[in-house]
Amino acid sequence: MNYIRVHKSSNYDFTMILNKDTADKKLRRMALEVAERNDETGEIILIGIRENGIFIARKMAIYLAETFPGKIDVLELWMDKKKPSEIKLSKDMDFNQKTILLVDDVANSGRTMMYAMKPLLQFLPKQIQTLALVERTYKQFPVAVDYVGLSVATTQQETIVVEVKDGEVEGAWVK
Repeated sequence: MNYIRVHKSSNYDFTMILNKDTADKKLRRMALEVAERNDETGEIILIGIRENGIFIARKMAIYLAETFPGKIDVLELWMDKKKPSEIKLSKDMDFNQKTILLVDDVANSGRTMMYAMKPLLQFLPKQIQTLALVERTYKQFPVAVDYVGLSVATTQQETIVVEVKDGEVEGAWVK
C-alpha cells in the first residue's frame, strides 16, 4: 500500500493510511468474514464503542445484513477511555449464549476492548469476537482482534486517527 503524506499545518504531519473507498472495501470484507465465520449462529450482537466504533458497528450491520441470514442487533457502549470505571450499554440485554462482536475504530493497546468486555462478564456469552478498522501491531493488554481492516506498525508516540463524518468513514491517518 502506498501511504500519502499530508501536511495539515506546519506543526502537524499526517500520513493517510486509508482513504474512504479503501476503508469501505475493508468494512465490506470484514462483514463477509464475520458472516462466514458465524454462519451457524442465529444472532449476532454488535457492540460499538463510542465515539467512532458505533458508526463502524452500524455500517457493519448494514453490510452483514447482505449475507448473514440471522438476527443482527447493534448496541452502543459508553465509557471514559482514560478512566474506564463506569461502562454503559444503550440497552439492557441478556447476553447468555449469544455471539457478541465488540467494534472499535482503532485497536491501540487492547485496553479499551478489554474494559468493554466488563458488562458482558456477568453473563455466559457463546463467544465474544472483536473487530477494528485499524489495528496497531503491538498490544499492552492480552486482547486479540479477530477481524482487522488494516494492521499498522507504529511507534508508541504516533497516534492513529479515524475520521467519521455523517456516519461514513472518511479516512484514517497516522500522526
